[in-house]
Amino acid sequence: MGLLGILVGLGLLVFLSYRGWSVLLLAPAAALLVALFSGEPLLAHWTITFMSSAAGFIAQFFPIFLLGALFGKLMEDSGSVSAIAAFMTEKLGTRRAMLAVVLAGALVTYGGVSLFVAFFVLAPMAAALFRSAGIPRRLMPAALMLGTATFTMSAMPGTPAIQNAIPMPFFGTTPFAAPGIGVIASAIMLGFGLWWLGRAEARARAAGEGFGDALPLASDAVASDGLVRERASVAQAFDPAEVGRGAPEAGRPAPLAAFAPLVVVIAVNLLMSLFVLPRMDVAFLAEPRFGPTTLPAVGGVWSVSVALAAAIVAVVALNFRRFPALRSTVDAGANASVLPILAVASLVGFGAVVAAMPAFALVRDWVLGVGGGPLVSLALATNVLAGLTGSASGGLTIALDALGPTFMELAEYTGLSPELMHRVAVIAAGTLDSLPHNGAVITLLAVCGCTHRESYRDLAMAAIVGPILALVAVIVLGTLFGSF
Repeated sequence: MGLLGILVGLGLLVFLSYRGWSVLLLAPAAALLVALFSGEPLLAHWTITFMSSAAGFIAQFFPIFLLGALFGKLMEDSGSVSAIAAFMTEKLGTRRAMLAVVLAGALVTYGGVSLFVAFFVLAPMAAALFRSAGIPRRLMPAALMLGTATFTMSAMPGTPAIQNAIPMPFFGTTPFAAPGIGVIASAIMLGFGLWWLGRAEARARAAGEGFGDALPLASDAVASDGLVRERASVAQAFDPAEVGRGAPEAGRPAPLAAFAPLVVVIAVNLLMSLFVLPRMDVAFLAEPRFGPTTLPAVGGVWSVSVALAAAIVAVVALNFRRFPALRSTVDAGANASVLPILAVASLVGFGAVVAAMPAFALVRDWVLGVGGGPLVSLALATNVLAGLTGSASGGLTIALDALGPTFMELAEYTGLSPELMHRVAVIAAGTLDSLPHNGAVITLLAVCGCTHRESYRDLAMAAIVGPILALVAVIVLGTLFGSF
């Protein structure tokens, strides 16, 4: 009965969240259902197991959610994201429209701009480029997804994406874990995605297919759509309802001023991770008032938080006179972080209740019994949970909350590098999370004015098949050569 309860609870959570029900209510309700099937005390699991785990996630990662959403909104309202898009358009032109869209998305997201901000700002640039180049509109979502939600989210060393931060407290790693393997995985994702999209573009040209109807983009309507908002809240760290708020600047800064904050994010993250924190005297962390805890448990979050804070200072300093109403922009950015972290934390609480059930031992034994070793087991568990929840961050946290200590024990026993496990877990979370019910997928299709039937096949090839190929390569390389 306990195993049946886990399946029923998870099934209802997935089905009803896709129907637009708030995960803030669904997750505790599903958790109580799981506990009921197992004959466990309901109130204790809700107010203690569920809430302790959810609160712990918020305590660990809210700085990154808050600063990341704020930075993205400042970059949007200052015109910096638009300036970067215009720069890429000018340099690559309509002959390389596909590459321009992909690289523009990659630059802004690797530099710390929230995914949904990138969607809403880059979609008009992509539409103009594709229309001029005669590329079908239906390929826009795949190009934007490839640039914003694949290798810059999960594989590039040092990416400030929340998905790359989640494994750090579990494995004691930094945002730059397994950099060589991350670069190889990024090259596979980017190379395969560009090859597939180039092939699709060539086929469309041969068939005489052009851009299609010049329909207006649906950005404003999507941003205010309650159903899209509920689905998107667990997918990324930015509430789409805040995209249209604030006070955007009509003009654009110079390219140098637009790119500078992105460079600050990467540079400060690198300095904090590899030079500053390792040289700090952090003996005070062993005191009871701080947990006690250790630098490996908090250092990664510190690095990303300081990097984003420095970039916020940079974007404000460089564009201070360009913000018509700085307080409105700051308020919108801060508000954009609240619903996503509460939604993901609720998923984490649900996962904690599931992991506390006696029947979960069967699930754990099945996962660990899969052939191929710990890396395959870790990839499978993360992949499946990210796919079921439609959330890379939610699925990743549930998997690590439930199985992280077990994988660390296996790593110590087999000599497996925690950095390698970090990179495998993050890349695995960024594969099946892009199934059709994923909030980011639904939002992007709506923004581009496309349907699943028109665009999902190409989007899946770029956002699922490419990352899976990279994941397989990473597991093989890691098994043969370890972390590098």
